[in-house]
Amino acid sequence: MTEGTPISYEAVSHGTPMTTKSGRTFGTVEHVLEIPAEDLFDGIVVATDDGIRFVDRDRILSITDTAITCDLDDAAVAALPAPDGPPVFHVSALDYEGKSVHDVVRRLFHRPGWKPETD
Repeated sequence: MTEGTPISYEAVSHGTPMTTKSGRTFGTVEHVLEIPAEDLFDGIVVATDDGIRFVDRDRILSITDTAITCDLDDAAVAALPAPDGPPVFHVSALDYEGKSVHDVVRRLFHRPGWKPETD
């Protein structure tokens, strides 16, 4: 993986690789956490093989358009906590399928079906 161009946390894309300080990829970006009222970057929620984990902003060394590098080693990655905030919801494009009256009315009023994010 190349170095990449440094970017703001606001430009981080879903699926960007997260790497340890040694360069090993341990997951991908699920979403970025921020405190908009204070314009502060709080950390990144990461999808790993062991589920959703949280990396605090103080553990992040660099953010580029190709990867996010953390100051974590393999032991620290294994000890990452799960996020402790409210659940994040994503729209499912498949909710626009179906022939029941409920499905037709939902599409008529442009109401997507919201489903909680799962590990």
